[in-house]
Amino acid sequence: MLVKTFGSAVFGIEALAITIEVNISAGTQYYMVGLPDNAVKESLHRVESAIHSAGFRMPRQKIVVNLAPADLRKEGSAYDLAIAIGILAASGQIQSEQLSNYLLMGELSLDGTVQAIKGALPIAIQAKKDGFTGLFLPKAQAREAAIVAGLAVYGIENLKELADFFNGTFQPEQTTVNTREEFLKNINSYESDFSDVKGQENIKRALEIAAAGGHNVILIGPPGAGKTMLAKRLPSILPPMTLHEALETTKIHSVVGRIGAQKGLIAQRPFRSPHHTISNVALVGGGSYPQPGEISMAHNGVLFLDELPEFSRAAIEILRQPMEAGFVSISRSRQTVEFPSRFMLFASMNPCPCGYFNHPQKACTCSPSIVGKYLHKISGPLLDRIDLQIEVVPVTYEELTNNSIIENSLTIRNRVQNARAIQIKRYTKRPGINTNAQMETNELKEWAQLDEASVKLLKLAMEQFHLSARAYDRIIKVARTIADLDGSKDIQNQHISESIQYRTLDRAGWGQAY
Repeated sequence: MLVKTFGSAVFGIEALAITIEVNISAGTQYYMVGLPDNAVKESLHRVESAIHSAGFRMPRQKIVVNLAPADLRKEGSAYDLAIAIGILAASGQIQSEQLSNYLLMGELSLDGTVQAIKGALPIAIQAKKDGFTGLFLPKAQAREAAIVAGLAVYGIENLKELADFFNGTFQPEQTTVNTREEFLKNINSYESDFSDVKGQENIKRALEIAAAGGHNVILIGPPGAGKTMLAKRLPSILPPMTLHEALETTKIHSVVGRIGAQKGLIAQRPFRSPHHTISNVALVGGGSYPQPGEISMAHNGVLFLDELPEFSRAAIEILRQPMEAGFVSISRSRQTVEFPSRFMLFASMNPCPCGYFNHPQKACTCSPSIVGKYLHKISGPLLDRIDLQIEVVPVTYEELTNNSIIENSLTIRNRVQNARAIQIKRYTKRPGINTNAQMETNELKEWAQLDEASVKLLKLAMEQFHLSARAYDRIIKVARTIADLDGSKDIQNQHISESIQYRTLDRAGWGQAY
């Protein structure tokens, strides 16, 4: 008897429906075709044990399982459930009339328990597009898949529950999630807050500017100055994600399997902090079957690179194209996959190998040549994409013991949102541009014109500090953001003046001597 069940395969962050055809006829062999990998081929042993544990019998006949379309590589163990149900239906142990209405995904344990899978959200999205009535998957991923409206999602614990459902003796509880309500409930749930940060008022101001304009930022300072602490709090002042951004972010994390059990929509902006020993593939994504890397996991959020010069040169340079394009394209002989990667880069570094070059109390033991060599580990093209370069000094004892009320993240975020609203309105007719950091030459000419006093000040700064040519546009972009925070239509003299302060590494002689 020939029976068809339906599963799904994930390619990139998209899914594709897979038809599992099971035919039982005279014979004794078990065959699986349709380009399965080893994990799929090994399903026979898991399926057989699970069927026995559920109280059914494994047919001792010729069983042929075909995974269609046959030209697409099938990987993983998530097809176990669909194969097991197909075998039970083909052998007449369960009813097969409703099989075409449901998509089945799940890994089977030997005792029939259904284990977690990856990519539940894109699978659910594709199931709705393909017109399936419902989706059966492990209970741990039910809330994640239930984000998709208009699709009946059932979380099951074992094979017997699903078999009993098709036989009409068991009705599982449908999982429902109010996506908008859950999104609004968790949108402000950040663990870290700027109210915990004492001192560092100039750095907090710089991060507010960075958040308002979508600017990349790097902090240069000695150990213990608070660089990592400030970085962890940056997502809390970024504008809340839109529902579309939240769904897109959840989709990426779902494919990687980084959404915890019983969790649904990701409503907070992600914060990714990879170790400096990370490989190029782990950072950008890839593998035989391409998976998202850290830069895609940071999509719509913050990518924090602590001790930037310690990362390999290749890993640092690989960031350049994704930072500009907002996505990364990974090509293999059989397929090309695109992963979104529009993130805000937050980097930190010591000013020298010993870390105390700019320390007010401790002396630096590094020679000028060593300091220069250390700083040159970061290439000019990458620095060209970092708008704010800020020097950090340690917090004083008086600042640490000060008990005055400190501004919290919500207050700062409100100002950031007001500035972002101005930018969204400004660039309405500019597709692909949402923030000041994304401005090109044409936008600079139209929206960032300088008055005579500002031109003179910028010229003087470039001559006095020997600022590089790449610093010119960056200063104007940051000044445009400062003006938006002030609610000013035009860039004024004080905006340029403040912006110039945030180009530490562009100053000639910095890192050689004070």
